[in-house]
Amino acid sequence: MQTQQLQVHKIRSSGSINYSGSVLAMEDKDEEMSRSALNSFRAKEEEIEKKKMEVKEKVQAHLGRVEEETKRLAEIREELEGLADPMRKDVAIVRKKIDVINRELKPLGMSCQKKEKEYKEALDAFNEKNKEKAQLITKLMELVSESERQRMKKLEELSKNIETLQ
Repeated sequence: MQTQQLQVHKIRSSGSINYSGSVLAMEDKDEEMSRSALNSFRAKEEEIEKKKMEVKEKVQAHLGRVEEETKRLAEIREELEGLADPMRKDVAIVRKKIDVINRELKPLGMSCQKKEKEYKEALDAFNEKNKEKAQLITKLMELVSESERQRMKKLEELSKNIETLQ
């Protein structure tokens, strides 16, 4: 852009310098300067077009990489979802089984408590009867001992009576 301004400035200044010269020489110079300015403008346009193409290529390359990364991220996301799904299903299945077992355990626990209570009652009754039996055996032993003493005493009396008779 500055180059074009310099050339236009040269054209204007050269026109004022060559004012005394021939009109043809001036027109040739003007035409030559116009061509030079046009060539300079075309060169700048070509340079701008080149840079535009370079930027476009860079953008396309970046877009290609972005698309590749997007595909890779989508694949990773699918793999993660694939990992999560079986785990969720397995966890849900195990939880359902635990719930079923808990429902089955509740009545079994109540039955167990009931039977434990019955067992304790039966054990208490058994122990009570054993205690009563032990007491009765003790009483029987006392009675048998007393009976034996009395019989021995009677025998001794009879034995004395027999001895006195003789």
